Parts: sequence; structure tokens; C-alpha cells
Amino acid sequence: MYDTIMTATGFSVVFVATAAGAALVFFCKQSRAENPLCSGLAAGIMVAASLFSLLLPSIDGFMGFGRFRFAPAAFSFLVGGAFFALTDGAVRRFLSGAEGSEKKVRPIKTFAAMTVHNIPEGLAVGFAFGSAASGGAKELAAALALAVGIAVQNFPEGAAVSMPLYSAGTGKMKAFMLGALSGAVEPIAAIVGFIFSTSIVAALPYIMAFAAGTMVFVVVEDLIPAAGENKLAPWGFMAGFAIMMALDVALG
Repeated sequence: MYDTIMTATGFSVVFVATAAGAALVFFCKQSRAENPLCSGLAAGIMVAASLFSLLLPSIDGFMGFGRFRFAPAAFSFLVGGAFFALTDGAVRRFLSGAEGSEKKVRPIKTFAAMTVHNIPEGLAVGFAFGSAASGGAKELAAALALAVGIAVQNFPEGAAVSMPLYSAGTGKMKAFMLGALSGAVEPIAAIVGFIFSTSIVAALPYIMAFAAGTMVFVVVEDLIPAAGENKLAPWGFMAGFAIMMALDVALG
């Protein structure tokens, strides 16, 4: 019974933390006009998360390739970018003709990119608990520690979705719901990772690099141009990057 509670806690805490971060939008007093500082902050968070949470662990997962372990990671990274290029076209066609359609595309893609990013994190949590199922209390505690570490990282990621949505004109409640929803995929992915814990580990490095590609694509195409020439935007990027770098490195 205790093992079940620990596992359920690990699976749910990653979503709860994302929702908590998304709730920061309720304390946002900014104008509903688009905010370059907000775009810069989201960009910094996403770039750091892509590098420290996804790309570097992905490369480490390809140790069997020796000095060429960058190759499968780079391939998956580029495939992720290509996937989002196609997604971009589909979203733009869907919104074509709608009032303010260009302004609506960016937050939708940010939401989608962060959702894709959360899939490998959920798989990693599920894999950790699946592997601990045949171990003892020490392995289970390590799996829970991983879940808590990812949850802490998810807090600013939830805000990185909800706040750009709000600054683009979305209502606070809807921005919060979408920010929280971006993390709902994690417990689902965790269940999949738990069930297939013996086989999913081989595919995880590919999935992580793919997710990193989708996030970097969105940052370069949408969030950085949205920041424009506003002098506060680069500092928003720097702050977001530093926050996520500190969390990813400190929490491993």
C-alpha cells in the first residue's frame, strides 16, 4: 500500500507543480497588451529547459555511439524542429482570417511545445518508479526524489505558458487552464513509462532530443521576435535561463 501511495504521489506532483506555476498568472497586474518582457522570460526558460533537461541527458543516453553520440541526438533535435514547422503551418491555416490570428499563433505554439517537452519528463518518472518496483525502499525514495526535482522545475514552466497567453489577450482563467493542461500529459506519460519501464529506456534519448527541437524552434521563430527591440526583453531571457539552469543543475 505504501508503495502505491509513493508512486501515485510521484505521478501527480509533477502535474500539481505545473498548475501551481500557471496560477502565477492570477497575480499578474500587467496590461493585456503583449509584453516583450514576458516573451523574453518564457524564451529563457524554454531554452534552458531544452539544454539542461533534454539535450544534454539525451546525448548522455547515446554513450554507445562513442564520439559520434551527438549524431542521433542532433538528428532527433532536427526532426523535432521539422515537426513543429509542419505544426506551425497547420495552426496558421486553421487560424487564417481570424482577428489577431498572428498574435494568437505564438502562445498556442508555446503551449504545444511545452506539452511535448513534458512527455519525456513524465516517461522518465514512470521509468524510475517502474525500475524501483523490483527494488527496495532506497530505489523507491530515489524515484520520488526524481519526481520532486522535476516538479520543482515544472513550476516556472507552467508560468512560461500561462503568462504569454495572458499577455497575448487570453483571459486569466483560460491562460491558467492551458498552462496547467500543458503539464497534464506528464502523469499520463508516467503511467506509460511505468508499464513499459523495461523497453522505453532505449527510446527515451530520441524523445528527449525531439522535444528539445520543438522548444528551440518555437523560441527562435516566435518568442525572440515577439520580444522585439524592447530593452527589458533580453533581461527577461537572461532571468528565465538562469532560473531554469539553476533548477535543472541543482536538482539533477
